[in-house]
Amino acid sequence: MTTNEIGRRDLVAAGAALAVAAASSAAPAQAQAKSRLTTHVLDTYNGVPGEGVTVEFYKRDGESYVLQKTVVTNHDGRAGEPLLPVEGPASLGQYRLVFHVADYFRKMGAPLPDPPFIDRVSVDFAIYEEKEHYHVPLLSSPWSYTTYRGS
Repeated sequence: MTTNEIGRRDLVAAGAALAVAAASSAAPAQAQAKSRLTTHVLDTYNGVPGEGVTVEFYKRDGESYVLQKTVVTNHDGRAGEPLLPVEGPASLGQYRLVFHVADYFRKMGAPLPDPPFIDRVSVDFAIYEEKEHYHVPLLSSPWSYTTYRGS
């Protein structure tokens, strides 16, 4: 087995462990956030929470999306303020989160091509239940990303 193969296997294992740890600690962090919508970023390249990632939050209005707010993730990779406050029902509709991952990975010293393979990750989703909590995490490296509806 080559050093490259061992490195990749270790990287995948670290990313999986990070995702499991984040999922097991999501409920307390979400309760503290007091938001109908939460997000966090997991850096699967370095195996750490994505601290300092700029995230733009948009709501769809007709054929376009309107910026609602911009946040920067904290030391835990989470938005430090509510995206949609929990008071009252959530506004049903279509939304978008835009994660500025290339800027983050540049700051972390990752070797990126110019232009980067992935610059910004845009996740379009819908809020379809007024009283539900929506959690939209992003697991990312300079070359890949995944998301899902968390709990």
